[in-house]
Amino acid sequence: MTPERALVKIVVIAVAVAGLIWPALAQGLPGDFVFLRDIDPTIIQDIRYAGANNFMGRPIAGYGAAECVVKREVGLRLKAVQQELARQRLSLKMFDCYRPARAVADMVAWSRNGKETAAERRYNPAFSKVNLFRLGYIATHSGHSTGSAVDLTLVDLGADNSRKFDPVKDYADCTAPATARAPEGSVDMGTGYDCSDIKAHTATGSITPAQKRWRARLVAAMAGQGFVNYSKEWWHFSLPGTGGSAYDFPITRGH
Repeated sequence: MTPERALVKIVVIAVAVAGLIWPALAQGLPGDFVFLRDIDPTIIQDIRYAGANNFMGRPIAGYGAAECVVKREVGLRLKAVQQELARQRLSLKMFDCYRPARAVADMVAWSRNGKETAAERRYNPAFSKVNLFRLGYIATHSGHSTGSAVDLTLVDLGADNSRKFDPVKDYADCTAPATARAPEGSVDMGTGYDCSDIKAHTATGSITPAQKRWRARLVAAMAGQGFVNYSKEWWHFSLPGTGGSAYDFPITRGH
């Protein structure tokens, strides 16, 4: 084989290999991020910011798919929590995981747009949305963007979880009884998800004994794997030591 033909053969092989590699890279995730479903497909996912069932009433920037993306260590710890809960006929249900930095910017812009619809007020019935950041209900620099924080709840697998969210229905606000507020297909924690209200504080005294027990059960299950709860949100947990820089890659379907 002549040197020229050998060079052509090398180029052809390189192009062929690149054709195999680049699609895989395009579907991959940066750093140590993983799709939670690849770690544990039994964990229920209801990624609320990818649709209209959230406090902004629309998909939020960066959520191109309803996928839970986390750091690998976070995913492995969630898998361990899920295995323990499965023995009790319970399951985790993910509401939010990795959150692109562009989504946080979208939330900031939304809070300052000077408008407030009745649907938005369901999530913050006690005060204006412009105060959500000042009061600590939404962070301008979120741990979610590092892949170390998650929002979740518990599902009783033996219960009737068939009620579905209806975007045109006029639900009561997030502090109302579970039968009146928007359905979430999960146990009754005393408020809905993303409820910006004192009643959503994990240790609040203004919920029923049964609701307190469910919250305590969730906190205990997560603490068993090192997760720390945020006191103003019963659903928010982070895993110390897995944070770092914030990321801004969009969430896509992947493979």
